[in-house]
Amino acid sequence: MTSRTPIPLAAGVGSLVLASTVTLGLLLGMVLVLGLAVILILDSSHPALGFFAAIVITILFNAIVFFLSPYLMDWVQWGLYQTRWVSLTDIERQSRAAARIIRQVCAERGLKEPKLGLIDDQNPTAFTYGSLPNTARVVVSQGLFTYLEDEEAAAVYAHELGHVVHWDFAVMTLAQTLVQICYLLYIFLREMGSGDSDNKAASAARSAAVAAYIFYIIGTYLLLYLSRVREYFADHFAAETTGNPNALSQALVKIAYGIVEQSQKSEQPSRVLEGTRALGIFDPKAAGATGTIYASAGTGAVGRVFLWDLFNPWATWMELNSTHPLTGKRIRALTRYAEALGQPAAFDMAAIISEGRHLDQKRLYSTFILDIILYWAPWLGALVGLVVGLVAVGTLGEGYELLAVGLPLVGLGVGLLVKTWVMYPAFRQAPQMDVLTLMSDPYASPLRGKPARLAGQVIGRGNSGYIWGSEMQFQDKTGLMFLRYASRFGSIGNWLFGAKQVEDFIGQNGETLGWFRRGIASSMDMIHLRLGNRTVESFHRFWGMIWSVLLILVGAFFLLLGMAGSWV
Repeated sequence: MTSRTPIPLAAGVGSLVLASTVTLGLLLGMVLVLGLAVILILDSSHPALGFFAAIVITILFNAIVFFLSPYLMDWVQWGLYQTRWVSLTDIERQSRAAARIIRQVCAERGLKEPKLGLIDDQNPTAFTYGSLPNTARVVVSQGLFTYLEDEEAAAVYAHELGHVVHWDFAVMTLAQTLVQICYLLYIFLREMGSGDSDNKAASAARSAAVAAYIFYIIGTYLLLYLSRVREYFADHFAAETTGNPNALSQALVKIAYGIVEQSQKSEQPSRVLEGTRALGIFDPKAAGATGTIYASAGTGAVGRVFLWDLFNPWATWMELNSTHPLTGKRIRALTRYAEALGQPAAFDMAAIISEGRHLDQKRLYSTFILDIILYWAPWLGALVGLVVGLVAVGTLGEGYELLAVGLPLVGLGVGLLVKTWVMYPAFRQAPQMDVLTLMSDPYASPLRGKPARLAGQVIGRGNSGYIWGSEMQFQDKTGLMFLRYASRFGSIGNWLFGAKQVEDFIGQNGETLGWFRRGIASSMDMIHLRLGNRTVESFHRFWGMIWSVLLILVGAFFLLLGMAGSWV
């Protein structure tokens, strides 16, 4: 057994205890406030009896599922993935270091050896489930041992055991239960408020229903935040337990590489990756660029890709909807742990951070708030239209009700028109670029498309095995880019293109022109794709404009009907 060297947590990781306490405390508070609202609203000798029965049933159901979930998941694992349950000796044949770590953690923490699963799938992944620490299951795919070195596989096992040691199952189950109760409150209060609009209790119930739904949304984001913090702490546990933070850094990037390589080989999408995305150690949606750039240009090039993760405000915004932290942020923390142990870092994040501090902050942040508004412009336009329409109906009186239909549609159309104009700028002077250069741009945005030309090869479908999918994987010498196609005939045209033409393009070299967007998963909206003498045209901007005009015209029609009805 090795002795562990304590490693201070990296700055910005947060506090696991604080995150758990605040999340659970806020969720409990939300439930309590809404429950009291129900009691005060109902003027009855048995207030909210049905609601409280629903709460009790929810809690009992979740409690039963909590304790039975390991056995239910065992059944699902066997049915979906043909998971084999193996001994520690079997794991030792695959990775001696991994077996050593499992023995070490169990001995140090007084844990029962977890049930060990192995899936015969070459997509590298690992995940853990259970209820209490002594009912934990740690499952990995065969691909983990194919793509990772011995110490890297051990670091992945240590990460998964970190979830067990920190009681992640119990905390996340409790948090999810509280979020579910918030939603139950919303449903119950909404039904209560569906009665007479002049009834004070019904009116109060409608207001409380709005609050319940807001609490439900907040609770959902708190749950995602808690999930991300727990990933950081599992990473820290792995670094401290193995004494080799670099092993997990390298494992994360190699897992991304393995996912991409297997997607090119497979005729079917990986059920393992799709079914365990939230549980897995790495989000497969974020694997594309990291994996291929690592394979093409090495660790130094991958480091530059992390500039966006670390410094672009869009990265933080989009991470809010993710169960996993951005890869660049995880590797930055692991690099700091390596430095704390006096080890040379696998990725030169110090140089990346230094470069990031010299970025143009005005360019990064000056238009960000405006861009957020533009990103949501269609729905904001619809909301403004609805408010104005309701005010107009309330002011003008009976006969003007269609104003509350027409104005939101006009607002939605105008918002979509503005967003389309920003998303698809002029492209005639688009420069010739490569995937690495695009992915290394720290100023890239999911909203403001960047016109660019790429030369390379179509290597597969965007979603392997989906024979009607119109997306394509396009690879140059530096990395991989997903091409998004939009037919002039809309969804039917996309379906026909995917079913009839994409397969013929695979393996062909050519050039594409499009608008690059950076997000959790990055892509290029095609303008055209030239393969030999053949050119495929794509119509993203066209459809944005068409839908905008249609919504405005339909909205204007309802406005005219509303005004005409008032004259009659």
